[in-house]
Amino acid sequence: MFEKTLSDLVSGIRSSRRNTALYISQNIAEIKTELQSPDFFVKSNALQKLTFLQMMGYTMSWAAFSAVEVMSSPRFAHKRIGYLAACQGLDPDNSPVVLLTTNLLKKELRGATVGGSGEGMYNAGLAINCLSNIVTEDLGRELLPDLLHLLNHPNPYIRKKVLLCLYKVFLKYPQG
Repeated sequence: MFEKTLSDLVSGIRSSRRNTALYISQNIAEIKTELQSPDFFVKSNALQKLTFLQMMGYTMSWAAFSAVEVMSSPRFAHKRIGYLAACQGLDPDNSPVVLLTTNLLKKELRGATVGGSGEGMYNAGLAINCLSNIVTEDLGRELLPDLLHLLNHPNPYIRKKVLLCLYKVFLKYPQG
């Protein structure tokens, strides 16, 4: 199956001045079929396009579970797309999918403490950034001990991100 890339979508939107809404609705239908693919490359490409459309004002709340699936990919490039889609598309107050991210975020945060550097550090950075955008009271309660442990991380990259994330966590979970 040949799928359009993000640049194809942008150039198609620019070239279809009269029927932009029709072109976008056709692409959303294609994105829905692409998100059902088992291939992470296809799913991440679809999430990139959907994230762009979300920035244009279209909703992507129906693709929240696909964003969580791509977040769990072993490839960093796919994880980055999944975490961006989760930051923009998940509504922490109304989406039950946010609770599914708890164990995934916990795993990424604990992965930063094992080696202290390398890929685990950047995966934890993605998780911390996402957590600061989708934090709820339940997520704050579950992940606060892991975040506090990361305040003693040897890398300032992680410590800075954790400190800024803790501000957002304490806004949602003040008794922490």
